[in-house]
Amino acid sequence: MMVSHPMTNTTMQGLCPEPFLQESFFPSTGGFIEGRYCAKIPLGDESLSCCMPCPLADWMYGEDITSKTQAASWLSVGILPLCIFLLVSYAVLPAKWTHRHYLSICFTLAICCMELAFIIPLGAKPDQCYNQITPNDMYSNLSCAWSGTLLLFGGWGVVSFSLIRTLAFHLQVCWEVILGNKFMWGAFICGWGIPGIGITVMLLLTGVSFRFGNVCHINVKYGTQDYWAPIMAFAGASLVLQFATLVYCIHVYVKSIFDTSDSTTNSSGLPSYTSSVRTVTARHAYRRIRRVLQLQWRGVALVLIIIANVIFFAVVFIRINNQTSITAENLERAQPWLLCLVSTQGDVKKCQSQAKAVGPNEAIILALMILLSLVGFWNFILFARPGMFLGWAEFFKTKLGRNHEFVSADARVHTPDTRTYEMLGSAALASCKSPEPIVRAPSVARTMSPEGNHYGREARYVRPSMSFSSPRPPSASQGRDWDPQATFAPATGHQHRPSQ
Repeated sequence: MMVSHPMTNTTMQGLCPEPFLQESFFPSTGGFIEGRYCAKIPLGDESLSCCMPCPLADWMYGEDITSKTQAASWLSVGILPLCIFLLVSYAVLPAKWTHRHYLSICFTLAICCMELAFIIPLGAKPDQCYNQITPNDMYSNLSCAWSGTLLLFGGWGVVSFSLIRTLAFHLQVCWEVILGNKFMWGAFICGWGIPGIGITVMLLLTGVSFRFGNVCHINVKYGTQDYWAPIMAFAGASLVLQFATLVYCIHVYVKSIFDTSDSTTNSSGLPSYTSSVRTVTARHAYRRIRRVLQLQWRGVALVLIIIANVIFFAVVFIRINNQTSITAENLERAQPWLLCLVSTQGDVKKCQSQAKAVGPNEAIILALMILLSLVGFWNFILFARPGMFLGWAEFFKTKLGRNHEFVSADARVHTPDTRTYEMLGSAALASCKSPEPIVRAPSVARTMSPEGNHYGREARYVRPSMSFSSPRPPSASQGRDWDPQATFAPATGHQHRPSQ
């Protein structure tokens, strides 16, 4: 298969063999100059700089590499709504349905940044090349700036919150620390502050450019020092803490298995004074750890998935940087591939076997892009609880039924028949109120009826001597005065009259 770039022509080749272009024909400003793949060729007393046409990935993997990497972008189109669903559920539904936590929310926000980085090129359709030999970077292409920044910032955020979640889990399980507001605000500051500082340093010292596909990635210069090394350090610390916590859980579990005491039969769940303190500690520590694991196993699983992905990404990108940088050793390794392109006049398909020595193969590149976009999918699978869907069903049921009043079956007749009601006089209407409840004896009348739901007989209420009130029928409350003798109050200017 012959790769023919639209800007590649014989006028730009100069003295360079096909398909290479002579660098002196192109300006030394604009685009990412350091991204050119050029080499010096001795020509008499002088040397001639010949460059590979842009984009380099098309010559290494074929012209269809860009369309293949777009599969990750279309995956992000389907996964981003899932992340937005989680965020909206956290914001709208009560906590009893979502079990929301600030670490889960921050995780999802960081993942959304990564998904947006893959979606932006689908709409922008950026040109990867500034000219025939120079790729675009964040200064010459706005889509490159946004996609690269969001991708790397989201990666920083995911890794930092993975370490914070692992630290929180370790403190709760191993040290029985109750996390409060100080830890929460510290998590916010470190979880977003460290990625903010890291991405600023990375953009100033290294920057991003088009390397393969329509999404910009970090450049080679200082890329390992200011991005991949800190990322690997955070991922390694998280992995060590995770394994330390796992070893402690296994240790406590083994101790609880070999515990033969009967402390587990204590119904109150409190330590028994007659049992060994060490035994009680092992049993209760196991119960506490089991409860924490039941609540946080989703976060632990997501952290392990992210750590595995980060290690894979870092290894692949560091390998790409080392193999594509312009050094004497790399040029010597790439010489068979370059000679093949010259002999076949740019037939990429015939030279793919030699291109594998220059960089990672196509399968690894595609796996890298797809795994990056699938982080949001694992986040949704682990944190989309079934209760969320029940909560949304109740939410819409409440919203739709808010304007509908409840109408009983007896109220369906709009014109009531007055003949079915008893006529009440004006005096009766004046004294009409809710009937008083029947007062029953507390203990002597607890003879149950055959149904077992009601009391068998009633007892007459006996007013205590120090009572200040007594139950009265509605009719007796009319016309009765206050009796001071019944309440032991002094009669000042008021005579007692017998009731009618």
